[in-house]
Amino acid sequence: MGYQMSDLLHLMVTQGAADLHLRVNIPPVIRVHGTLVKVDGPQLTDETCEDLVRSIASEDHIRQVREKGGADFGFAFGTMARFRVSVFKERGHYGMVLRQIPSEMLTMEKIGLPPSVKELLWKPRGLVLVTGPTGSGKSTTLASMINIINQERDDAHIITIEDPIEYYHDHKEAVITQREVHVDVPSFAEALRRALRQDPDVILVGELRDLETIEAAITAAETGHLVFGTLHTTGAAKTIDRIVNAFPTNQQEQIRIQLSTVTQAIISQLLLKRVDKPGRVAIFEIMVNTPSIGALIRDNKTFRINSDIQTGAKYGMITLDGFLIEKYKEGKISQEDVITKSQDPTSVMAKLQELEEERALQEAEG
Repeated sequence: MGYQMSDLLHLMVTQGAADLHLRVNIPPVIRVHGTLVKVDGPQLTDETCEDLVRSIASEDHIRQVREKGGADFGFAFGTMARFRVSVFKERGHYGMVLRQIPSEMLTMEKIGLPPSVKELLWKPRGLVLVTGPTGSGKSTTLASMINIINQERDDAHIITIEDPIEYYHDHKEAVITQREVHVDVPSFAEALRRALRQDPDVILVGELRDLETIEAAITAAETGHLVFGTLHTTGAAKTIDRIVNAFPTNQQEQIRIQLSTVTQAIISQLLLKRVDKPGRVAIFEIMVNTPSIGALIRDNKTFRINSDIQTGAKYGMITLDGFLIEKYKEGKISQEDVITKSQDPTSVMAKLQELEEERALQEAEG
């Protein structure tokens, strides 16, 4: 039995699968609510895997795989769904991973973002970072934010720089320009440099992946633009450290000073499996820059940022551990996930113990 790409993509859509993995010597595999599930059928051979790859990859993509070892691009499955595609070679064979981009633009409420985040969308300038591991929903969060700006701000020209473009936005109250790296412009850094001459108000950088791009994003935020970007870090302190450490030692003090003033907020997120029903739930840490946090960044005391987040509820801040415990109390995630994903497992375990004792006391009194 042969596999058709259209059948596999249709299966992904109907099953609500996030990813499709195609490798030689294993049947196609889909990821549903975080779990990998093998498709019923034979293993893919070298020939069938290459046929599936070539059914959606262009000759230019195949050339990139041959010359550089991989190619990334966006792909539309009719009107049913869009996919972010990564084609590569492994052990001499073609392989491919497709990630489904939700067709529905989720609202911030549906994602589960705290209301305080919406205030950031009206800032006249600064840097807002959305961070987290691969597959944690960063692109969805950013698309939701850009959609609100697009709907509600008639003073904004939004430029997005992505690799590839994931969510397509129509012009609404705002004007929106979407540029794809390797299609419309050669690199993130080049697109950022050009963007400053295109009358932008809001700039979305799909990924701050190298020193040149990070530098250009900070400059754009300093010169009166609201800049959104992503990093593969967890937690505000680690995010600041990651950016600072990307620079040569002799520039790091200057970068800390710049970050202390241009950073508006850092939103870190995870996606965890729900225990109350099928699906996943987003977990957030929200850091909003205050004079106190700005001073910690400037003075290289990022290890103390978490303490400020803990006491910063009035500014809309919440710690990752606090959010995890809230979702556990709501019965949405497992105790094991709370402990393994927390930043301070000892304190979290003590808090969970308190909750168990309170619960036992209530049951005894009831």
